[in-house]
Amino acid sequence: MDFKKVNRIAKVHHYKKKGFSNAKISRMLGIHRNTVRSDLQKKPKEAISWVQSLTTRERKLDPYKETIVNWLSDEPELSAAQIEDWLNEQFNYKEAASSTIRSYVKELRETYGIPKSFTYRHYEAVPELPAGKQIQVDFGEIIVQRALTDKRVKLYCIGFVLSHSRFKYIEWQEKPFTTRDVIRTHENAFDYFGGRTEEIVYDQDKLMIVSENHGDILFTKQFQSYVLERQFIVHVCRAADPESKGKVEAVIKFVKYNFARGRRFRTIKSWQEQCEAWLERTGNYKVHEKTKKRPIDVFTLEKPHLISISKKRILSNNESITKTILKDNTLQFQSNYYSVPIGTYQPRKTTKVRITTSDTHLYAYDMKSDRLIAQHSLTK
Repeated sequence: MDFKKVNRIAKVHHYKKKGFSNAKISRMLGIHRNTVRSDLQKKPKEAISWVQSLTTRERKLDPYKETIVNWLSDEPELSAAQIEDWLNEQFNYKEAASSTIRSYVKELRETYGIPKSFTYRHYEAVPELPAGKQIQVDFGEIIVQRALTDKRVKLYCIGFVLSHSRFKYIEWQEKPFTTRDVIRTHENAFDYFGGRTEEIVYDQDKLMIVSENHGDILFTKQFQSYVLERQFIVHVCRAADPESKGKVEAVIKFVKYNFARGRRFRTIKSWQEQCEAWLERTGNYKVHEKTKKRPIDVFTLEKPHLISISKKRILSNNESITKTILKDNTLQFQSNYYSVPIGTYQPRKTTKVRITTSDTHLYAYDMKSDRLIAQHSLTK
């Protein structure tokens, strides 16, 4: 009797002992029910001992076994990559390799009868582009469960990715995006990247596009004004054009199914902070499937090629943008630094404030309470 057959028979007896039906065992092992019945009539002691040795030996992930099983029971569609990210996020666990975690999760699914109901493969059809050449932008939405309730909420996101390094920025909100939101998030993305690229690629979206006129794409007045102000080249993927759409990397699917899926929503502020922390430890840190490099490493080389946006936009009345607070409790605007009260910066999480300007002054507001926390004369 060869090893594979002994292994199969041992697994059939193992699952039967746990109370699974023949039909269930058949589906789990991918064998015919007649084979299950036949294997149950054979009882090779060496096979049973082998399985028992696997289940009794201590492994690196065993201390987290109950936690992982609970995660899979609550959200059966979770991927091994998400399990790895959650272990890192909640327990700072980095000891096991990705392949080890995948194998362990697969065994738990088989043992506890938790099949995976969703499979996502990260795919892209993106030509290699030089550093600083292109940013790709896309929109997405997902329904998630609110924490501590059975209620669900729809969240909307916009994703920016540098085509050369695959370095990403994501922003979320609870309402559909408006053109003003799109412009605001562009400014936040430029701030996150430390500059902009020569061109920006968009999947066709009504927020920016009025219509196509004999092949010419017409922008909304507000977005056209912004493009002229920032002076970047726009490439829009045309409707019903698979080749054009194929140029946009599936960054939205990546963030939806690696970060957002299965996560509980509390507030949009905490959700955004969790997403930016995910970008730091996973989205921009893990090795990219195609480039075989970490986006953060390639971004370090790409950043000097980005076009400076030191001349920040002067905000119009009733318009605001969010700014990240630096460790020394300052924010940067128009290449100048403005102070905020000591303690505004919070270690181990991204701290942001909302700012507006008049002709002469800059105003900083707390994101949660919308309370004015700082006021400065604009430095020319």
